[in-house]
Amino acid sequence: MKDQKLISVPVATAVGLGAIIGAGIFVLSGTTIALAGANALIAFALVGVLAIIIAMEFGELGSIMPHAKGASFSFIFEAFGSEMGFITGILLYFSFSTAIAAIALGFGSYLGSLTGLHSGYYSIIFAIILIFVLSILNIIGIKKAASADFYLVMIKLGILTIFVISAVVLAYSTKTLNVSNFTVPPSKDNVYAIFSASIAVFFAYSGFQSISTLTSDVNGGANKAAKAIVFSVVISMIFYILVVVALILMVPASKYTVSADPLAFALSYVHAPYYLYFIVTIGALIATTSATLAMIMTSSRVLYQIGENKLLPKFFRKFNSKKDVSVNGVIISSVIGIVMLFSGNVYIIAAISNFGLLLSYLVSSFAVIHFRRIKKSGTFKTPLYPYTVIVAIILLVLFIYGMPKEALDIGVIIILILFMLYYFFIEFKRDRVIREELFK
Repeated sequence: MKDQKLISVPVATAVGLGAIIGAGIFVLSGTTIALAGANALIAFALVGVLAIIIAMEFGELGSIMPHAKGASFSFIFEAFGSEMGFITGILLYFSFSTAIAAIALGFGSYLGSLTGLHSGYYSIIFAIILIFVLSILNIIGIKKAASADFYLVMIKLGILTIFVISAVVLAYSTKTLNVSNFTVPPSKDNVYAIFSASIAVFFAYSGFQSISTLTSDVNGGANKAAKAIVFSVVISMIFYILVVVALILMVPASKYTVSADPLAFALSYVHAPYYLYFIVTIGALIATTSATLAMIMTSSRVLYQIGENKLLPKFFRKFNSKKDVSVNGVIISSVIGIVMLFSGNVYIIAAISNFGLLLSYLVSSFAVIHFRRIKKSGTFKTPLYPYTVIVAIILLVLFIYGMPKEALDIGVIIILILFMLYYFFIEFKRDRVIREELFK
């Protein structure tokens, strides 16, 4: 008899889709076009392939540690110990909690567009209300939150399908369908532009980690959770590419700017019927709601796991086993998300969030190599090892190198602070200096 408390593979896949699709298609797709023109399609495909490899790595690591709740932090902590775990864990947590702001800001922008309250001031107010309401839903319990996410995802996939089909019809009927829409200006027809767009795209794919925090809650165990991770990335990649094509069919790539409501902009540009604009905007609100829900859930569980591994005070270890939720983690993550709403536009927030994600994925790839080396394996294995892992490492290093200078500066500063804090706490407890021999 199946445990009624367990989550099915479709529901687990929906949790990942909820985090991935809301963060990218409805919020950052226009930004990627603004940065790279029609080459945004290359960015989505390139990062999609990388995301599939990382998703398979996470499937393998999750099958080795099925009860871990801290996503890549748990994998890194188990593979490389407390120092690397503490630094990457806090960075990863900061990335997830920052992502709450980026996605919620997308919700606020779409709601502002629908209500006619276009001011950024109103967008932030709407985002704050969303974060508050979803925090309550997370505190009610993970099973209820995950079930709600499943139905939200099914609705928004249907709405995205309507959007893509309607885009083709509108582009043809309004005669905006033109090959020149896909023309890439010289300033954006280069590798740097594609890398800049890829940074935004990478953030858009990041949500699949939410499934890895639920491995022990998935019916069928780690192997089924691994499949759910891969399914969520592949489905997202297909929809991402279709939506970017649809956007450029309706509006020349040169017209897009950094904004949090690109689909609404495209429909307004071609004077789409109001009912279609209304349906798609509702879909965007649902998508950003489910993505914010998943990010609050994921960040809170990562914070709990860092505390559970004794790298944070007892306050962070409060966990309601009956409801399967980290109450304090939810509250702290939501507060950080609200604060980060005031740090800049959606691209800046996403870039800040990306540093910790990229670093955690990079170290997680080395964790796969580590566990293979010591012959510790789970029920799921990354295909074509070690070639796929090597490809992932190379691409991740290139993406980190191509990040905006501001995001790199913030990331390096945080690493230095965490490094000093770690050794301050270590040495504070010791009564003698420990000297290690690195080489014999």
